[in-house]
Amino acid sequence: MIDVLPYFAQYKTNAKDEILAGLTTALALVPEVVAFALLAHISPLVGISSAFIICFITSALGGRPGMISGAAGSVAVVVVSLVVQQGIEYLFAAVVLMGIIQILIGLLRFGKFIRLVPQPVVYGFVNGLAIIIFMAQLEQFKVSDATGSAHWLTGAPLLLMLGLVALTMTIVYLLPKLTKAVPASLTAIVVVSALVILGGLDTKSVGDIASIAGGLPQFHLPQVPVAWSTLGVVLPYSIIMALVGLTESLLTLTVVDEMTGTRGRGNKDCVAQGLANITSGLLGGMGGCAMIGQTMVNLESRGRGRLSGVVAAAALALFVLEGSGLIERLPLAALVGVMFMVVINTFEWASLRILRRMPRTDVLVMLLVTLVTAISRNLALAVLLGVVVSALAFAWENAKRIRARKYLDEAGTKYYEIYGPLFFGSVQAFTEKFDVQADPANVVVDFGESRVADMSGIDALHKLTDRYQRLGKTLRLRHLSPDCRQLLHNAGALIEVNILEDPEYRVATDAG
Repeated sequence: MIDVLPYFAQYKTNAKDEILAGLTTALALVPEVVAFALLAHISPLVGISSAFIICFITSALGGRPGMISGAAGSVAVVVVSLVVQQGIEYLFAAVVLMGIIQILIGLLRFGKFIRLVPQPVVYGFVNGLAIIIFMAQLEQFKVSDATGSAHWLTGAPLLLMLGLVALTMTIVYLLPKLTKAVPASLTAIVVVSALVILGGLDTKSVGDIASIAGGLPQFHLPQVPVAWSTLGVVLPYSIIMALVGLTESLLTLTVVDEMTGTRGRGNKDCVAQGLANITSGLLGGMGGCAMIGQTMVNLESRGRGRLSGVVAAAALALFVLEGSGLIERLPLAALVGVMFMVVINTFEWASLRILRRMPRTDVLVMLLVTLVTAISRNLALAVLLGVVVSALAFAWENAKRIRARKYLDEAGTKYYEIYGPLFFGSVQAFTEKFDVQADPANVVVDFGESRVADMSGIDALHKLTDRYQRLGKTLRLRHLSPDCRQLLHNAGALIEVNILEDPEYRVATDAG
């Protein structure tokens, strides 16, 4: 038998804490996964089966111990139209292809691009997800009538539900102040569940959503035509699911890194997420990714290593096989109360306190990402918009910072000492610094405090050299950094510039 204890021991975690955190996380996963499965128009049992497959593989092989993955709502939203229009078999095929794309992204080491996501975007992402988690819990305060229409609870049922939610939140808040021997969330669920079951209180339970009884998933090749037309149908969904899943996973990884003071491995997690989704698709499951709400439950229950995620996955499987009767009796109020506390702890309240101190563009980006995340639930779109707006704001600010100090030496040569980067955003301001008509015959542009950043900058130098050359004047460049010299060298015959102290470059001849 393989000894797996050294594998988990490397993370120096407490086994008892990990096991209890895993059990708590599994309980918190059930209603969320069931709700997401119903959202995607598939069986709740498929959702739970997918959750424990994805949770197990990513916990055991992923790049971020302590992070919980499962059948997530952000991915489920993407596939609704595919399931409705083409059927569930096309979903399985799309999930397999989704996993392949994620593995390729990880192997190509594209996960490192998560570093390009600015902090305001992370704030907006986290705050938007907190709002999504909160809004999802409000659905549990509704009940369906005989016609299937849902309406809000009223009267005594509503008061009972609110009271149980408040009791759960109180226990989760106060218990850590008394003892940390057991996870507060698990204790709250047990206490409130015992009160409801033993007291015979009539309130909504997990079983009111759907039954979770069943067996383990079996190997199942997607029953779709092997044809280019099939690829044309599933590929767009697979790409979107892959990007949405990795976006949420890598940003959740970043949040966990900050909370734990450790560093996860983004590319490794991309590969693990891909393996998990391929396995889920081949076992008749839906796609998934990291789930920030359940990750917060795990972390708050002191789950820091891989063992907590493995235990959560195993517990989900046991719920399906043996414990469905008990799990279905758990009051939804207890799970809602735990998730409300997750919302409170997930939301970046510090981002509100520093609003007045943040640059206006950062505030705009944070609010934009929060709103797009909460309204559209398209996490990839929200993060992309945030990054684009941040990049444009950065480019605009740097474009305004380019400046030039001018002076003449004893020989009558005019010098322009450039400060700030020369790139597409600053080209116009750079060009306006030069008085080509009035300048003497020899002009030197000093890049000691600047650098040429892109092709737009190179083109600006070429055009400026040409303007001086047409007037019989010579423009020379000096103190170019090695990377700027290489950039000019790569441009080759596309440009014509004079560079001092560098015989490697072709020198422009003066116009006759």
